[in-house]
Amino acid sequence: MSSTIVRVGVIGCGEIAQVAHIPTFNLLSDYFQITYLCDISTNALEHCKRKVTGPPPKITKSAEELCSSFEVDAVLVCNASVYHAEHAILALENDKFVLVEKPLTSSHEDIDKLQAAERASKGRLMVGYMRRYAPGFLDAIAEIGGISQIHYVRVRDIIGPNTTFVGQSGTFPKRFDDYNPEDSQALKDKDRKATDEALSAYGVPANDHTRRVLMALGGLGTHDLSAMREAIGMPKSVKAAILTFPIWTATFDYDTFPVVYESGLNEVPVFDAHIEVYGSDKIVRINYDTPYVKGLPTTMTVREKTTGPRGEECYQERYVRTTYEDSYTVEFKAWYESILSGQQTKTTIEDARQDVDLIQMLMRAGFRSE
Repeated sequence: MSSTIVRVGVIGCGEIAQVAHIPTFNLLSDYFQITYLCDISTNALEHCKRKVTGPPPKITKSAEELCSSFEVDAVLVCNASVYHAEHAILALENDKFVLVEKPLTSSHEDIDKLQAAERASKGRLMVGYMRRYAPGFLDAIAEIGGISQIHYVRVRDIIGPNTTFVGQSGTFPKRFDDYNPEDSQALKDKDRKATDEALSAYGVPANDHTRRVLMALGGLGTHDLSAMREAIGMPKSVKAAILTFPIWTATFDYDTFPVVYESGLNEVPVFDAHIEVYGSDKIVRINYDTPYVKGLPTTMTVREKTTGPRGEECYQERYVRTTYEDSYTVEFKAWYESILSGQQTKTTIEDARQDVDLIQMLMRAGFRSE
């Protein structure tokens, strides 16, 4: 790299890039400079180009051009998820550091290809599980480690319309439809093919419902499943899964305690997302808020039995907010440090493989009779 400013190429100029990624890069101008943008929409490229602070970035419809550019040190892949693995591999083949928005992939075969590309590259890949970088989440991990015996865990993520949160984000994103018909059809065909191949590998029939559920688990679901894994490890099995839409639920078996997972979408404009761990004398809760509104931190609530000043048994409740920094800001700082140090972050390709494993377990449990 030419300096301590990391030059970033962004593949994908849709809603998440406009609401979260570009504003965060702009605010972290001592760390990053966007030098290239890529999208299949000319209007999206021009709109996002105007949103970038500093020298105007180059724009292209070619991911190959962006990834091979000497003006790019690192690549953020945040376009349609079916292209995540393909474009991440392309970036690695050009020795770039890569941050890929979740889901990385729903395919074990893709995981193997990504690992082979990373081994041959001077770059490294980081998966964008931003919730796992939040200080509030890390605080809770430490508290959970102090629980002698976990008895029960609830993982919940039932959220209202994203349009509500996006509309209040102050970023004023725009949607564009100036796509070539060939590009739109190629996306549909690739998405259907990848989804059906994943379902086949899982041993699950491909139909409109199973495709929709797989998309939901890969999108909203990976936030929760990934954080759950880091907080309490991988489950032994899925005891039951009712994968209905728009809200689904499952019960994981951790051998000595159960975990209830409930997630989905509704029309009430609230963001109800948390992980709550119950021990015999302590309950630890990780509280998430919408990432679409800047500056809403992840916090922790601890409720516990303790001893009072006179030695009496009493109840204590602590609400901990370590910082007002949002999860994307903290995540991007972690990416920056990993680029400069050359060290791998915790959200690796192999780590993402466990999400593919978990989704396969859920899909098999939910559709075993079909």
